[in-house]
Amino acid sequence: MKLIVLSDTHGNITPILREINKIGNVDLLIHLGDYSKDVDKLREMLRVDIVNVRGNCDFYDYNTKEEEIIKVKGKKILLTHGHRYNVKFGVNNLYYRSKELGVDIALFGHSHVPMLLEHDSILFFNPGSPTYPRGGNGRSYGILDIGDEVKPIICKFNP
Repeated sequence: MKLIVLSDTHGNITPILREINKIGNVDLLIHLGDYSKDVDKLREMLRVDIVNVRGNCDFYDYNTKEEEIIKVKGKKILLTHGHRYNVKFGVNNLYYRSKELGVDIALFGHSHVPMLLEHDSILFFNPGSPTYPRGGNGRSYGILDIGDEVKPIICKFNP
C-alpha cells in the first residue's frame, strides 16, 4: 500500500500536486497539518482518500482532530502535527506518546525539516515541507510503502 505523507503546505499546493500526479497509484494521502484548507483543495483535485490532522496554524479548524491513529496493513500509525510534542527540539516527547499508544509508526511535521528515525521499534517520520523547507533542506514530502515491510522514503524535488 502506497501512502503519500505531507505536512506544512501553508496554502500552496501547486508544487506538490505536480509531484503527486507523477507518482501514479497512491492508496492514501496523509496531511499532517498546517493548512487544513489545502486538504479541501486536494480532495477536489485528486482521486485519492485523504486523512488529515490539524496543526498549530489551523486554529480556525475545530472539526479536524489534532491526533489520529490509523491502521494500515497491520501497522498502527499515529498522525500528529507535532507541535504539542515540541518536535522542533527532538522526538523525546513524541516517543513517550508513541509508546503509550503502542504505535509502530509516528508521522509528524511542524519543523519543516525531513526526518527518518527508527528507535525502539518505532519509526519516526517527518516528510518536511513541500512549500517552505527549513534547515537547508529542499522541498520534500514522504512516501510510505507498506507491504510485508515498511519502506519510508523522503522525496526531495524542485518545483
